[in-house]
Amino acid sequence: MYEKDGEKYYVVDGHVHIWDGRASNHKNVHGKQFIDCFYDYHKNLSPEEVVWDYDTYTYYGAERFMKDLFGEGYVDHAIFQATLLSDFYHNGFGQTEEAFGLTRQHPDKLTYNHAYDPRHGEAGLEQLRRDAERFGLKGVKLYTAEWHGDSRGYKLDEPWSRRYLEECLELGIRNIHVHKGPTIRPLDRDAFDVADIDKVATDYLDLNFVVEHVGLPRLEDFCWIATQESNVYGGLAVAMPFIHTRPRYFAQIIGELLYWIGEDKILFGSDYALWTPKWLVEKFVDFQIPADMPEYAPITTDQKKKILGLNAAALYDLDVPRQLRLPTQAGDADAEVAAGAGAP
Repeated sequence: MYEKDGEKYYVVDGHVHIWDGRASNHKNVHGKQFIDCFYDYHKNLSPEEVVWDYDTYTYYGAERFMKDLFGEGYVDHAIFQATLLSDFYHNGFGQTEEAFGLTRQHPDKLTYNHAYDPRHGEAGLEQLRRDAERFGLKGVKLYTAEWHGDSRGYKLDEPWSRRYLEECLELGIRNIHVHKGPTIRPLDRDAFDVADIDKVATDYLDLNFVVEHVGLPRLEDFCWIATQESNVYGGLAVAMPFIHTRPRYFAQIIGELLYWIGEDKILFGSDYALWTPKWLVEKFVDFQIPADMPEYAPITTDQKKKILGLNAAALYDLDVPRQLRLPTQAGDADAEVAAGAGAP
């Protein structure tokens, strides 16, 4: 929880990782290319005082993770978004067992979302069923540009992908997080295009599609899709650090999102450990649209509260303490309790 000027903010970091980018885990040169690209994003977009050394960055582990999020980062709940990259790393990039182990230790603080790849066909469907039971999945994270043999990506509306989305419906997995943001070397930029979101969002209305990184650098394309599709949300991971290096660009991003898709469909994410949540939360609470950008309305405190945590809490049925809800939410909860008390 973060408190500033008498206001309290319930914080859900909707995009976090524990990864292993060390040389011992590299399957080929692409493993090094990937973690080096991550590190470039980290050091180029972070304030100098929070930049990590390279060795720490390649693997930081559970203890550092818990300290940075819950000890210092104001986070009330965080959601792991798995990134496997099995063609680049011997033991995968995201560390499934370590992350899930933490989730079991701290179920009040952590949710684990696993990944799947529809190019694995029927065997992958069976694995998804096992994973859904083991992890208690409420969401999954998809990397449409991930390499698989000779394939360098897939589209969400391909036949096998649709089979997996239908299986998610059967399994009660409602939140489909999809990386649709900047390319990461050596992955291909076009494989992250947002157009396929439009098709599956229309066809699977009972699924929530969270477009991670709000489609950057395709923000306009994303906004035109998300304003038409009620079940499309925007995750701010990667967009957030521009609040430091390019505050006017961030103002444009958040201003466009609020104009097109509204305050209820935007989710905070640090993309830890690309960036740490502490400084992002602090800067976002203090942030305001510059006065010489009058095409965008000022951001209200209630909007910031929704973006920082209340929107993600609603998607994942998190129990937000009453004092951290908005007045209308608290009133709704009281009404539900009263209705329950009066039921036969």
